[in-house]
Amino acid sequence: MLLFLAAAAGGGAWWAYTRVHSPYRGAAGAETFVDIPAGTGPIGIGARLVDAGIVQDAWTFRVAVLLSGRARELKAGEYRFDAPLTALAVVDKIARGEVYTRMLTFREGLTIAEMAAVFEERGFGVVADFSKAAQNASLISDLDPAARDLEGYLFPETYALSRNTPASEVVAQMVAGFRKAFDEGLRSAAVAQGLTVRQAVTVASLVEKETASGDERPVVAAVYRNRMKIRMGMQADPTVIYALQKAGKYDGNLSKADLQFDSPYNTYRYAGLPPGPIAAAGRASLAAAVKPAAVDYLYFVSRNDGTHVFATTLAEHNKNVFTWQVEYFRKLRRAQGAGTRK
Repeated sequence: MLLFLAAAAGGGAWWAYTRVHSPYRGAAGAETFVDIPAGTGPIGIGARLVDAGIVQDAWTFRVAVLLSGRARELKAGEYRFDAPLTALAVVDKIARGEVYTRMLTFREGLTIAEMAAVFEERGFGVVADFSKAAQNASLISDLDPAARDLEGYLFPETYALSRNTPASEVVAQMVAGFRKAFDEGLRSAAVAQGLTVRQAVTVASLVEKETASGDERPVVAAVYRNRMKIRMGMQADPTVIYALQKAGKYDGNLSKADLQFDSPYNTYRYAGLPPGPIAAAGRASLAAAVKPAAVDYLYFVSRNDGTHVFATTLAEHNKNVFTWQVEYFRKLRRAQGAGTRK
């Protein structure tokens, strides 16, 4: 009898060992997602895994948890399974918190409308949901009471998101990203220079749209800050483009006639800064806005290679415009014509 009990016990142990170490997959399809809500215990987790076909039965999962000694380490979240795993490997995956995430990248200089398009294009949701979430100005009201939406306050970065993250949560993370980037040091620098958060972020958005050169950002910021000091118009093309985009009238080209478009965002028609940010600025542009270069420039013109030529007087600026816009494109057309004739 004792031998029989010992054999039975040994057989049961071997069966249990084999069960928890044998890869299993009863789910159909190439991948299966299992969502484990916060506060779910091992029994509840096991039930979800069994229902999804990830482990063979609840008993096998319980034995695997017991053998692993990690019952208190199991973490909530959504998990992706795409291959057979042993029950012990499943426990290890959940204990390490290998929550499934996808990366969503928003580059610098995007507007809310453009971010909403990226959100939809990457398969995270629809434009309407992101656009609606981005109207929740209460998320930034402590820093900018005048904000009517979150334009300029959605920080451009790469976010690791679970598969079903709602637009409202994405937007909340982006505002948190802005707060981290435009930290207490930059906010204090803005206050010391007599700038509100809204003014500082608006200047930063102009800088972001005007140059991608890291070395130039503080200089471009200085141009706009210098213009503010003498109440000179910003005369920034990106503000006109933004105004046209908001009105649904931008076709990708900016004409002289567009510079007369009537909008408070048109800084050719209305002096001072536009009513608010026109795009999402990165950390470098935010820093440049409150820590501009110590220069007296009031003008700049593109060299057509991503950099600019700066000037203090209008006469200098006009000369630069002639060199880099008129003569430059004349030479380019002549070169293209010569190439065509060969």
